[in-house]
Amino acid sequence: ERQKEYMERVSAIWNHPGYPACVQEIQKWEADREFCRHTPEHFLAVARIAWILALENGLPADRELVYAAGLLHDIGRHIQYSQGIPHEKAGAELAESILRDCGFTDRETEQVLELILNHRTRQGGTDLPSLFYRADKLSRDCFSCPARVACDWPEDRKNLKIRY
Repeated sequence: ERQKEYMERVSAIWNHPGYPACVQEIQKWEADREFCRHTPEHFLAVARIAWILALENGLPADRELVYAAGLLHDIGRHIQYSQGIPHEKAGAELAESILRDCGFTDRETEQVLELILNHRTRQGGTDLPSLFYRADKLSRDCFSCPARVACDWPEDRKNLKIRY
C-alpha cells in the first residue's frame, strides 16, 4: 500500500514553511560549532534509529509518529540559542502547529510532543520515550568525527563502533 512506502504527513513536515526556516536558523547559530551539529541528517538518523529500536523491542509504534518526532525533536535549538528557552520546550511549541498543519490528530500530536519533550531525559526502559532518547544519543557518529579527541563526551559514551 502507498501509505506503507510513503509517509505523506512526514513529507509535509519537511515541506512546511516553518520547518526549513527553523533548520536555517539552527544552521546559522551552529555555523562555527565544532561538535555534533543539529542537521537534517541528524534528525533523520534519530528517526531511523528510533524506528529500528522500536521494531527490535516489539513496540507497536507508528512509523509516521516516530519519524515526525525525529524531524522535529531539535527544531527549537535556535530559540534556545537566542532566548535561553530549553530547546525541547521551544521545539514542542513550534512542532505543535506544524503537526496540526500537516494533518496529525490531537492524539498523534500529543504522542509526538511527548517524545520531543522527553528526548533529553535519560530513561532506562524499553518504552518509546526511552528508545527515542537512546536513538538521539546513538545517532552521533563519534567514530568518524574530526573533533572526537576534543569532545567533552566521556569516552565510554562515545559511539566508536557502528551499531545502527
